[in-house]
Amino acid sequence: AGLLALLAASEGRFRAAMLYLTLACFIDSSDGTLARWIDVSRWTPAFDGRKLDDITDYLNYVMIPVFMMHRFELVTAPWTPVLFLAIIASGYGFCNASAKTEDGFFTGFPSYWNVVVLYQYLLGWPTVVNALAVLVLSVLVFVPTRYIYPSKTKQHQALTLTLSILWGGAMLYLVIRIESPPVPLVYASLLYVLYYMGLSFRLHFRLPREPAQLP
Repeated sequence: AGLLALLAASEGRFRAAMLYLTLACFIDSSDGTLARWIDVSRWTPAFDGRKLDDITDYLNYVMIPVFMMHRFELVTAPWTPVLFLAIIASGYGFCNASAKTEDGFFTGFPSYWNVVVLYQYLLGWPTVVNALAVLVLSVLVFVPTRYIYPSKTKQHQALTLTLSILWGGAMLYLVIRIESPPVPLVYASLLYVLYYMGLSFRLHFRLPREPAQLP
């Protein structure tokens, strides 16, 4: 799915690229459950599925979306260096030993660059605004703030999962209608982003930190 997304992006087909990335996201959300159901560790004890998961996630959530920012001129010169910053920051984020906490949070901004590039395309903001967004989010990768992990964060999980499903359906519809997206729906979908960020910051400052995160 990642390769097909990359090929579609290189050919200038944004909608097809995003649909393949959506497929990759669906696979990513279900592969662990399937692996445990089949009991992969029993049949292939020398195979590290988590390592493969990190490799494919870095490809689908970082490299391909960042390439799309360049290919579709969402971030252009002289702001191109921020794309390298996003790649480096996410490389650190993926290798951070505390990237995922025991109590079900991400540490530092999760590399949701596939979401970022989609909103950049939908909103049509100036490239300097897009570059600034990439810069800020790249810096936030290094800031040890906890972000909710929808399928693992226990606080408000039912509401979060419900809103995540509704938001995911809306984003899929917007991808399908990418050439003429309903503008009200585009901006309405940002309410989920505000919910996600707001709840993350609220829980970060209200919940006790794990011992590993203390100075």
